[in-house]
Amino acid sequence: MTDDVLLVHGGTPLDGEIRVRGAKNLVPKAMVAALLGSEPSRLRNVPDIRDVRVVRGLLQLHGTTVTAGEETGELVLDPSHVESANVADIDAHAGSSRIPILFCGPLLHRLGHAFIPGLGGCDIGGRPVDFHFDVLRQFGATIEKRADGQYLEAPQRLRGTKIRLPYPSVGSTEQVLLTAVLAEGSTELSNAAVEPEIEDLICVLQKMGAIISMDTDRTIRITGVDKLGGYTHRALPDRLEAASWASAALATEGSVFVRGASQRAMMTFLNTFRKVGGAFEVLDEGIRFWHPGGPLKSIALETDVHPGFQTDWQQPLVVALTQATGLSIVHETVYESRLGFTSALNQMGAHIQLYRECLGGSACRFGQRNFLHSAVVSGPTRLQGSDLVIPDLRGGFSYLIAALAAQGTSRVHGIDLINRGYENFMNKLAELGAKVERP
Repeated sequence: MTDDVLLVHGGTPLDGEIRVRGAKNLVPKAMVAALLGSEPSRLRNVPDIRDVRVVRGLLQLHGTTVTAGEETGELVLDPSHVESANVADIDAHAGSSRIPILFCGPLLHRLGHAFIPGLGGCDIGGRPVDFHFDVLRQFGATIEKRADGQYLEAPQRLRGTKIRLPYPSVGSTEQVLLTAVLAEGSTELSNAAVEPEIEDLICVLQKMGAIISMDTDRTIRITGVDKLGGYTHRALPDRLEAASWASAALATEGSVFVRGASQRAMMTFLNTFRKVGGAFEVLDEGIRFWHPGGPLKSIALETDVHPGFQTDWQQPLVVALTQATGLSIVHETVYESRLGFTSALNQMGAHIQLYRECLGGSACRFGQRNFLHSAVVSGPTRLQGSDLVIPDLRGGFSYLIAALAAQGTSRVHGIDLINRGYENFMNKLAELGAKVERP
């Protein structure tokens, strides 16, 4: 199927300007939050990506009207007539996104029941959904496993509870927030994720009338209310996409102005970018990233939950590290299988060795568990064009960066997966002068 293949003629520095809109890891969740309201909501800075389209379809299946607002990237979501959806229609979305599981709490509050089909998403390690269901049971939901998915009921109003996450999971934190805000009584969530996108979701819910406080020790307290209204909100910019383009600028020895990028949520990335030898300039309208010339420096890097170095920043930056002088050490502590993408980089000429041990930092939960979750990157190495098959969203963009930095032509298969999280990336490549074409 050639329409899912991209020919990339590498060796040309990316140069120019692109724009990032709202965060993929916030916008679909804010859309789900609109289900909780008794009035319409207005969400701005919405990117045109597949996850947004999936959630829009699911909302419409459940009776929520979703229309374009006055400005570009604005959605108006009206949940006045929420209703049960046909199981077959919901099932048609199975496998296309992991967002449907976040519909559970809002639908239980609005309808008293919910159906969740099998879930998809990127294959980058264990992302068990069992914990979501365990949490919902603690709130008082009953769950019946069926051949085509999970059927949930709330025989009476859901009740607040006390939950401690074994790991500060973003998805689990979102599930608790979207369920606790209308539950009876108080909910205390400890060891919660505190990513900027979580804070922005809390801002959305507070605008709707929720009572939520965040403590400095990763504890979030929610006091349930009887009713929520709508919200008007501009989504925070996508710091993960911004960092991907920054890494692309570095790896191709180019210069990219990322309009819409924000410094505050990217401070950890910016520090690391500078240590490697990249240069950046923060302006009111965005951030310019460029390769200032001279050799890049090797580093020791460990991914972590916020405020640490985000796992979604790791893969694109590893491509740039193949061009750094010396040995870089990368310790992945969030997803146990996220370094699998490096085999394709080696095929292109990189020297990357994976290890089961926790290298270059503290021991993590994957240590002694037979996962190849640490890498040593030896550079600089000249990358050569190759045949590449995209494994997941961030890995896919990383392959694209590698192909752009390489000498010669690469055939990149599965390119449409990148649409899940990167808005209009083909147009953006063109704006940056990349030499790409469909075969």
